Amino acid sequence: MANGGDGVPYWIWLSTIGGIAALFIFDFMTHVRKAHEPSFKEAAIWSTFYVGIAILFGGGIWYLWDATHGLEYFAGFVTEKSLSVDNLFVFVIIMQSFRVPREDQQKALLIGIVLALIMRGIFIAIGAAAISQFSWIFYLFGLFLLATAIKLAYDSFSHQKTTEEEYEPNFVVKWFERTFPTTSEFHGNALFIKQNGKRLMTPMMVVIVALGMTDLLFALDSIPAIYGLTDAPYIVFTTNAFALLGLLQLYFLLGGLLDRLVYLGFGLSLILAFIGVKLIFHALEDNTLPFLNNGQPIEWAPHITTSTSLIVIIGILVVTTVASLVKTGFGGSSSR
Repeated sequence: MANGGDGVPYWIWLSTIGGIAALFIFDFMTHVRKAHEPSFKEAAIWSTFYVGIAILFGGGIWYLWDATHGLEYFAGFVTEKSLSVDNLFVFVIIMQSFRVPREDQQKALLIGIVLALIMRGIFIAIGAAAISQFSWIFYLFGLFLLATAIKLAYDSFSHQKTTEEEYEPNFVVKWFERTFPTTSEFHGNALFIKQNGKRLMTPMMVVIVALGMTDLLFALDSIPAIYGLTDAPYIVFTTNAFALLGLLQLYFLLGGLLDRLVYLGFGLSLILAFIGVKLIFHALEDNTLPFLNNGQPIEWAPHITTSTSLIVIIGILVVTTVASLVKTGFGGSSSR
C-alpha cells in the first residue's frame, strides 16, 4: 500500500479528509442551514463536542501510531487552537464593520473556515515539499516566527487589541468589491440574488472573501509554528483541521470574553518565539549550510523534546489567560 511522505498510507489520508469533510457538512446541516444566532448553551455544547472529537482523534494517534506522534499532535492542536482564538478578534471586527446580522453570521463564518482549511492544505503541502528538499528551511521558519513574535509582542504592549477596532480591507477584498457587482444590502444569508434580470452578489460574499483572506494571513505564522512541533504532514494537517472545526461555535461562545483576554497577544508571541528558537536549534542539529561549521551538524545545539514543548505552551496559555482575567476582573468587563 502506497504511503505518504510521513509513512501514513494514502487510504488513511483519504479517509481522514473524508471524515473531516463530513464533519463540516454536518456542521452546515445542523447549524447553518437554518439561520439563527446560537445561544450560549448551544455554542458551549457544540464547542465541547468538537474539542472532544479532536482529543479522541489524538488518543487514536497515540494508541495506533506511537506516543511521540501523539504528543506532537496534542502540542500542535493546543498551539493551533490558541492561534485560532486570535483569529476571532479579526472575525468579530469584520462582522461589525460589514454590519452582518447576528443570525446570518454562521454561514459566512463556516464557508470562510472551509476556504481557510483548503488554503492551509496547500501551504502544508508546499511546506512539506520544501522541508524534504531543503533542511535549511527550518532556519527561515525559525527566523520568521521570531520576527512575528517580536511584532506581536510590540503590538500587544503598544495598544490593547479589542474588537472595537476598525477593519481595513486588504487589496484583494478591495479588488473584489470593485470588480464584481454587489448589492448594497444583505438578503438574509444569500450569496447571490437576481435583481432586474441580473445576477448580483450580496455583501455576504464580500464578507466571506474578507474572512478567507484574513485566515490566509494567519496561516503564514501558524504553518511554520506547527512544523516546529512535528515534521509529519499528516499531523500538521489534522491539527489545523481540528483547530478550525468548532471555530464557528467558539466565535459565539467567547463573545465579549475576547476583549478581556488582554494578554493573549503577548502569550502567543512567547509561544511563537519559543517554537522559533526550537526550529533554529533543530536546524543546527541537522545543519548542512557550508558557511556554518563547514556544513556539519552542530552538536552543542540543545534538543527540546515535544513533551517539554507541550508543557511550555500550556503553561504560557494558562498564565496569560489567568493574568488577563485577574486584570480585567473575573466577572467584569475589560479595561480600555
